[in-house]
Amino acid sequence: MNHILIVEDEEIIRTALKKLLERNHYQVDEAASVEDANQLDLDSFDMIVSDLRLPGAPGTELIAHAQNTPVLIMTSYASLRSAVDSMKLGAVDYIAKPFDHNEMLSTIARILTEHQSSTPDGNDITESAQQTNGLAGMIGSSSAMNTLFKTIRKVAMTDTTVLIQGESGTGKELVAKSIHALGPRKDAPMVSVNCAAIPESLIESELFGHQKGAFTGADSDRSGLIEAADGGTLLLDEIGELPIEAQARLLRVLQEGEVRRLGAVKPIKVNIRLISATHRDLAQMVAEKQFREDLFYRINVMPLLVPPLRDRDNDPLELANAILDKLRQKFDRPAMTFTSRATKAICQHSWPGNVRELENAIERAIVLSDNSQIDSTHLSLKVSDHNEEASKALSMEEYFIEFVSEHETDMNETELARKLGISRKSLWERRQRFGIPRNRQR
Repeated sequence: MNHILIVEDEEIIRTALKKLLERNHYQVDEAASVEDANQLDLDSFDMIVSDLRLPGAPGTELIAHAQNTPVLIMTSYASLRSAVDSMKLGAVDYIAKPFDHNEMLSTIARILTEHQSSTPDGNDITESAQQTNGLAGMIGSSSAMNTLFKTIRKVAMTDTTVLIQGESGTGKELVAKSIHALGPRKDAPMVSVNCAAIPESLIESELFGHQKGAFTGADSDRSGLIEAADGGTLLLDEIGELPIEAQARLLRVLQEGEVRRLGAVKPIKVNIRLISATHRDLAQMVAEKQFREDLFYRINVMPLLVPPLRDRDNDPLELANAILDKLRQKFDRPAMTFTSRATKAICQHSWPGNVRELENAIERAIVLSDNSQIDSTHLSLKVSDHNEEASKALSMEEYFIEFVSEHETDMNETELARKLGISRKSLWERRQRFGIPRNRQR
């Protein structure tokens, strides 16, 4: 069971966080200040979660005192620049308050996994991923993922602007982190901003900063997150949610290499690598005047498509086994395995929620299982009868062949894929599988 120290001066927050972690099978100690924390053996903890602003010394003081223990800094949005600075001092990551419970739990689990994999006896999901593809946190041996891994390595070594697209839950943020970690800016900060999580009225101030008096409540100068990423990487997750006014300001940053705070006269030079991510169809948004066309072409220099889990061959089962091993350790359970029915259900399910849905299903199954075996009922998945499944597969094959043969003379590959609800790559793979050559006379 992992041992975590919470350092927070507000008792309500400290108590609530302790209860949350204990409910999720962590052993927890607490302290109200850096001085109180230093009375403990900091190296005996697997992780420290500390508020940035504490009475006496700031939470970043713990970084030097606990050199072998990862420190996660909690901060409000108003102090995000300070949080990024704390990462330069050695903090492993930061999380904005008020935080979502699931976000806190997933961040802690990721940090513990990454830290364990860097120790000599680390043996978990991240280490496995590093052995197979060199990209921490990403698992998969399908042709689609191997192609993605190769592209990530090529793109990482450049400063090219990247647009990562894919369905929700496919791991777009992991792709961005891998690009940063493998690139020349790996020792500089990576600032991640979820454009959908910040209120529209605040997003420009958060990204670009503001001068004192720029608007009601701006009682001091403040730098934005773009400045915080200077020299490093800026990830704009869900960039499709960025308001039009902010899009215009972002375009200037990319064109001129400078940012102008709200209310400021003089711009500030910045050097950032921009990685954008979205599950939305930006080209369609451009057509509907919901996204600037000039910004779209500026960010779409190197597009990367993260394949959905249903298009990844045997990856769901490979991922399921790795996630099971990670989560059963988190819950302090002995070795666990999937029954044959569970294995069949995992392979049959289409996983519309992708990796996130798979992880949630396995976590629920571990909680429900009374022994070392996880069955399809624990996963809340149904197993189709063999004959029914064969009939269904045959009808799908017949439908695909009939549809493509009928429409390929009046539709291009993109239109065919869209009508079938699959990617162009899936269309090509199914053509190969079913022996349907592409009509070149169109």
